Amino acid sequence: MTQVAIKRALLSVSDKSGVVELASRLAKGGVELVSTGGTARALRDAGLQVRDVSDVTGFPEMMDGRVKTLHPLIHGGLLAVRDDPEHAAAMDAHEIGAIDLLVSNLYPFEETVMRGAGRDEIIENIDIGGPAMIRSASKNHAFVTIVTDPEDYSVLLEELAENDGATTLAFRKRMAAKAFSATAAYDSMISQWFAFADQQRLFPEMLAVNGRLVGELRYGENPHQKAALYTPLGPHIKGLAQAEQVQGKELSYNNYNDADAALELVAEFKDQGPAVVIVKHANPCGVAQAETLVEAYRTALACDAVSAFGGIVAVNRPLDGPTAEAITEIFTEVVVAPGADDAARAAFAAKPNLRLLLLEDLPNARRGGLQVKPIAGALLVQSRDNGAVDLPDLKVVTKRAPTEQELADCLFAWTIARHVKSNAIVFAKDNATVGIGAGQMNRRDSARIAAIRAREAAEAAGWPAPRTVGSAMASEAFLPFADGLEAAIEAGATAVIQPGGAMRDDEVIAAADAAGLAMVFTGMRHFRH
Repeated sequence: MTQVAIKRALLSVSDKSGVVELASRLAKGGVELVSTGGTARALRDAGLQVRDVSDVTGFPEMMDGRVKTLHPLIHGGLLAVRDDPEHAAAMDAHEIGAIDLLVSNLYPFEETVMRGAGRDEIIENIDIGGPAMIRSASKNHAFVTIVTDPEDYSVLLEELAENDGATTLAFRKRMAAKAFSATAAYDSMISQWFAFADQQRLFPEMLAVNGRLVGELRYGENPHQKAALYTPLGPHIKGLAQAEQVQGKELSYNNYNDADAALELVAEFKDQGPAVVIVKHANPCGVAQAETLVEAYRTALACDAVSAFGGIVAVNRPLDGPTAEAITEIFTEVVVAPGADDAARAAFAAKPNLRLLLLEDLPNARRGGLQVKPIAGALLVQSRDNGAVDLPDLKVVTKRAPTEQELADCLFAWTIARHVKSNAIVFAKDNATVGIGAGQMNRRDSARIAAIRAREAAEAAGWPAPRTVGSAMASEAFLPFADGLEAAIEAGATAVIQPGGAMRDDEVIAAADAAGLAMVFTGMRHFRH
């Protein structure tokens, strides 16, 4: 059946926005209105004639509203195949009236959880009758129109206007697909709450992964790939998808990926002194803390100004004019900040293609949660790497203990290294990175690359020596051979921080002692692939 005229509609909604206007338009078109509870009251208050579901079924709403639509006179009207003689005979025999349109949305389970309601209230906001009706109508979309999203009310009215009070099969298919997505997402949120919040399971037997489409992106990592942005359903932290984009072009897949890497790293410095992170291709190429944000930016940029070109900048403080002016001196793709003053906004306005994203707050770097990565035929799932070490966790393994400044440099370098792709090497000095080596197949080459970057930075700045001299070197995993340490020695580092635990730890420690280096073990590694 191509077109189905709407003669009888059942409206049962939790979110009542727009439902009165919709019902008024339907009534003017001669559609009989049937409704439940609060929806019926809202329509009557608007002066509309409404028939209660209890009048249709002959049973009152009962058990605090838990039972009202779960009845053959309702589901028969939704599920009957109108051109099947047996179905038609059953409808006549049992006086089941056809329902041509169902307008329904579900109890606010997500909102109830997110406002911190108690368990009993959360359970009461698990809708039963709504999903059952929606699934019935969606299954029978050959004859029944289902609308679950208030945003689609105007679309429905346009469809009816264009088709003399009827809907087309194409429209009903589209609405049914959306309705099944809505119930699937709803059940997914409930299953996640039971598994993670109520039962405290880390890895439930069935993992529901869901999201709501924010929009399609221009393309994926490469122009021949397609991409889109989704936000999770249910409670979740705020990040780039919730940021205010003040200016600039639409963000691409790579912009989101790189900006998220910058955001996760700058979150390490939440509630600390001014800090700036510069990221390129999801790897930090400069990080610094200083007395002012502009000083931190210039110090971070000095680490690797070549890689910073076309990069992402994230800061842990609201942006000011001088910092914004400094950032606009080179081409920058995206700037992420927890706010910006008028002078900063004005400075960025002169660079209309630069994307400025403002967040209400930075995320918690130590939050929990799961990370999901698809592989062929499966999903890899792990808990977030939210581990951290502090001074009491460090074990001095060399004859010489690090100085107070070396310990500070070690911990700063270690903080950055956990956000660098493996194999990761970070040299740091005075709360700033001075050389970063990322993503190499062996740790020695990462150390050499970091040292090369430091030498290039010194040449560009006219410094007498690379800033790796007197620095601390961090390795996010153990040094399997002494060659990685030798690269640190050649670069002029005086302290090393690493997890330890290699078969040749004694050999590496001996090499450090021979060079007069101080070395500490963390006992924790931070691979990032």
